[in-house]
Amino acid sequence: MENIRLEFTKAASFLKPGTIESYLPKAQSAIEALEQGTCPGNDFLGWVNLPSSLTPEFLSDIKATAQALRANCDTIVVAGIGGSYLGARAVIEALQNSFQWLTNQGENPNILFAGNNIGEDYLYELCDYLKDKKFGVINISKSGTTTETALAFRLLRKQCEDQRGREDARKVIVAITDAKKGAARITADKEGYKSYIIPDNVGGRFSVLTPVGLLPIACAGLDIDQLVAGARSMEEATAAKVDVKNNLCALYAAVRNALYLEGGKKIEILANFQPKLHFIAEWWKQLYGESEGKENKGIFPAAVDFTTDLHSMGQWIQEGERTIFETVISVETTQHKLLFPHDDENLDGLNFLEGKRVDEVNKMAELGTQLAHVDGGVPNIRIVLPAINEYYIGQLIYFFEKACGVSGNILGVNAFNQPGVEAYKKNMFALLNKPGYEAESKAIRERLEKE
Repeated sequence: MENIRLEFTKAASFLKPGTIESYLPKAQSAIEALEQGTCPGNDFLGWVNLPSSLTPEFLSDIKATAQALRANCDTIVVAGIGGSYLGARAVIEALQNSFQWLTNQGENPNILFAGNNIGEDYLYELCDYLKDKKFGVINISKSGTTTETALAFRLLRKQCEDQRGREDARKVIVAITDAKKGAARITADKEGYKSYIIPDNVGGRFSVLTPVGLLPIACAGLDIDQLVAGARSMEEATAAKVDVKNNLCALYAAVRNALYLEGGKKIEILANFQPKLHFIAEWWKQLYGESEGKENKGIFPAAVDFTTDLHSMGQWIQEGERTIFETVISVETTQHKLLFPHDDENLDGLNFLEGKRVDEVNKMAELGTQLAHVDGGVPNIRIVLPAINEYYIGQLIYFFEKACGVSGNILGVNAFNQPGVEAYKKNMFALLNKPGYEAESKAIRERLEKE
């Protein structure tokens, strides 16, 4: 099978000749640092060779657990936040029928997501929906104490036990957590839940190809063997031994950093023309935002769904402040065929499209948008997927992960930690009077009184 492709001539034209080429040695060094484990954050590089390290036996065990859940559940709730749910949701939404939750006839369970917010109405409505469902739970948390996920799991576990009985509930609750420690591990061992390990050397946003992503994806009835095969092929295609001029990850990282550091482009907008890719962009935003946004550095990752957002954000992209560049995920072949129909009255004036495929209209919208944005001063990068299937989504996931690591190394930050994420948690715990936060609670309340 062919690989996804990268086109960047409409970005290079915004830079001085030779600029991108000057970044390629940096990209090559960054790839070597990732593979040799010499870069900052090198204790979180387990994802680099993860696709090639996954054994048939491991994948078979994941599929067996998924099949057991599928056989006993009409609904499966994935409890997790950040990288503990975004990767799985991105893949599932990209590959599943867009109206699965409405059209499901029992072939696949509906996959729902919780533990990613503290919305009382959301959680109430979820619990209400589950009242007459045979549901199971996949609890994904390394510590078991992340507030959003722990709260959701408390609610879901109690309801599952109430509806099924404790013994039966134990058979449909799976824990994906730390190997030895943490609240989720203690609970899993005590209750006898089937469990999987979140590797110590793989951060959440890089965990799609661990049980964190693979189990929910398999529960949705998708082919994880092909997903891993695609990722494995991209691992090979972007290794340090590959000529840097042909290395997609090196090229993407070089172009985006050149636009940022040399061209003054501070915002990258990831765009797609296929609604199924919406959550791929949500996962991408976390991957790049959490990896690069440090030390007052980093490209701001934003995302739009076209053509929908051309009627909302299109004006700003076309004529707003010229601090942006655009990366478009383009899909060559759709899964289905739908022709534009004839209308006798032709009141909308669209009979000139009669007989054309809807996708042809969409592709002309894509090309027209690219030309307009480039003319408007927006550099354009294009990532081409031959089709939306498990293999190419696997390629895309690994491509973005590897390029992110390369880009962070070029930028000179530790792409694998996230110290800024803890700031809001400390304030929240202080405001909630969590034991152990007495001093912080007093200080923050004094501050609020002064303000």
